[in-house]
Amino acid sequence: MRNVVAAVALAVAVSGALAGCSSGTQSNAPGSSSGSSSGAPTSGTSAPGSTGANPTAPVQPPVSISEEKPVVPPNVTPVAKDKVDTTSLSDTYRDEAYVFGDGRDVEVFGVGGGCKEARAEVSGQSADLVQITLVTITKQPSGTVCTQEIRQVPLTVRLDAPLGNRRLVLESREETG
Repeated sequence: MRNVVAAVALAVAVSGALAGCSSGTQSNAPGSSSGSSSGAPTSGTSAPGSTGANPTAPVQPPVSISEEKPVVPPNVTPVAKDKVDTTSLSDTYRDEAYVFGDGRDVEVFGVGGGCKEARAEVSGQSADLVQITLVTITKQPSGTVCTQEIRQVPLTVRLDAPLGNRRLVLESREETG
């Protein structure tokens, strides 16, 4: 168990160090508000714990993923399986979601890798349900070759109000960027 904790701490430290080395602009970084139809900011794959300049942006996803099972910190609550509708998603996506913070931050998992980026958008909110669209963007610069690996990407969206007992509907969409 101590080795698992050390490995997670090392991965977080390395991820944080590497995040500072990237060049250019990351459009899904926390604090950016990219393309959400509800105006809710989304976040992508930047360093854990970073919140960006926007204090209302969701914090970085707290749950880390492994092939066997997610590693869930004590302050994070899994959304009950019967409250998460993933019937329109392929088996490539995880069928789970987590709530943390003040109950308005919801973590879901998109797919990315190679020339694919992931983001999540709140596509609808009502008193009974919340719709989140998992977007996979394929970007292949000319003259490059993309690997075909797919990995689970934790994504966080911030809702207008806490999720509470509302049903969560996850959908997916593919884009070319």
